[in-house]
Amino acid sequence: MTGKVYIVGAGPGGLDLITKKAERVLKEADVILYDELIGEDLKEFLKKTKAELVDVGKRAGRHKKRQEEINRLLVEYAKQGKKVVRLKGGDPFVFGRGGEEAEFLANHGIPFEIVPGVTSAIAVPAYAGIPITHRSFDPAVVFITGREARERLNWEALAKLNATIVILMGVSNLRRNVEKLLKHGKDPNTPVAIIEKGCTEEQRVTVAPLKDIADVAERVGVKAPAVIVIGDVVKLREKLAKFLRFD
Repeated sequence: MTGKVYIVGAGPGGLDLITKKAERVLKEADVILYDELIGEDLKEFLKKTKAELVDVGKRAGRHKKRQEEINRLLVEYAKQGKKVVRLKGGDPFVFGRGGEEAEFLANHGIPFEIVPGVTSAIAVPAYAGIPITHRSFDPAVVFITGREARERLNWEALAKLNATIVILMGVSNLRRNVEKLLKHGKDPNTPVAIIEKGCTEEQRVTVAPLKDIADVAERVGVKAPAVIVIGDVVKLREKLAKFLRFD
C-alpha cells in the first residue's frame, strides 16, 4: 500500500511560528526530510517525534542531498507505505521548490498534500517593523529570488514599477542586483533594509539607500540567510521598531 507525502512549510523559524496542522503532521510522521533553515527550536522538536529524520538541508554551494535525490527519497519512502513529511523553511511554494517536488510526486502517482507555512518574505519584514504593504506607499509587492537558475527577470520593468520589492536568497548577488535596478532607472535614494536571521533572537537589520546598500552590507558583514526589502515602506521601521515586542 502506497503511503502519502506531506509537503509542509515550517514558517520563518521558531516552533511558535508553524501552523497547528504542521505540528500535528510532524507528530504523526514516519519519516521527516527536513531543510537547513527550519530553525533550531524546530530541529529539537523533531528529535522528540517518532519519525526517522533525514537531513537534506541545502545552502548555497553546500548541498547534503541534490534535489533529484530528495525527489527519489520521497517516492521510495511513500512506496514503503510510510507517512512522509517534506519539511521546508517558510512556505514550500514560495521559492522553496515545493512545486517541483509536488510535480515529481504527481508524475509517479504518489498521493500528497500541501501544508502551507508562513513565508519569510512577509514575516521577516514584519518582525523588523516593516509592513510590506501600506496605503501611503507603493500599491504593489513583488517577490523575487536573488538567485535565478537562468536570467529571466525583466529588470527594466521591475525598476520602473511602483512596487515594494522583496528579495529572498539575495545576499550573494546583492551588488549585481542593485546595479541592475540602478541601471534601469530605480531611484538611487530608495531605502533598502536587509534583515538577517529574521524572526530569531539573532535578527539584525541593516538599512541604507539603494545606491549605498551594497557597500554598507559589505562593510558590516551581512550574511545569509536574509530578506531584502526595497521600497519606501522601509521608512516606517524607524517609527515602528522601537515599539515592537515579541514574547
